[in-house]
Amino acid sequence: MDIAHRTTDQQTPAEQRRRELLEAADRVVLRDGPKASMNAIAAEAGITKPILYRHFGDKGGLYRALAIRHTDALLAALRAALDAPSDRRRRVESTLDTYLASIEALPQVYRFLMHPAEESHQTEQGFDVGRHSAPLLRRMGEELGQVIAERVDLGPGADAQARIWGHGIVGMMHAAGDWWLGERPCSRADLVRSLADLLWGRLAQAPDLPGGPGF
Repeated sequence: MDIAHRTTDQQTPAEQRRRELLEAADRVVLRDGPKASMNAIAAEAGITKPILYRHFGDKGGLYRALAIRHTDALLAALRAALDAPSDRRRRVESTLDTYLASIEALPQVYRFLMHPAEESHQTEQGFDVGRHSAPLLRRMGEELGQVIAERVDLGPGADAQARIWGHGIVGMMHAAGDWWLGERPCSRADLVRSLADLLWGRLAQAPDLPGGPGF
């Protein structure tokens, strides 16, 4: 069972301590964004940096743990939006809005995960945090592709097509969301409608798979 889905009573002391350290790291990231340092996180947790290293190895290990924590939460929220009782267009819009709302609510966390500050790229251990943002997007693309494959009848080559769509939609959400978060050229609702319009071609025409949960 994943640690993130276990209650506090079920966790071992080591797991509880790791969760507490991740919560301290979250507080620093919310305050400092991409410039969050191991020194600041250790101070927030009331420990020394060597103890922090003992739990996560280096900033890369801590980054990966935080990425899993936030990506798991986002994927759960996206799946909930896709499962909402509504028509397909509204579910698509709700999914887009869920992603945009999450990066809008926690912009510092988003920037820490996707845009590490240049001065933070190389830690004292030589770890390049920036190169690990791409696997997060790949994971989201694979997850969304799986959802599409489970729900939409795409005909011959459906599995490959679903993966293409999954990665394409995630790439679109990431690029458009990144631009929107930085410039705010329109409301979130306007962006959601425009992105849904862009997606709505073949997705609107493809039937649901028989016996599936529907899309």
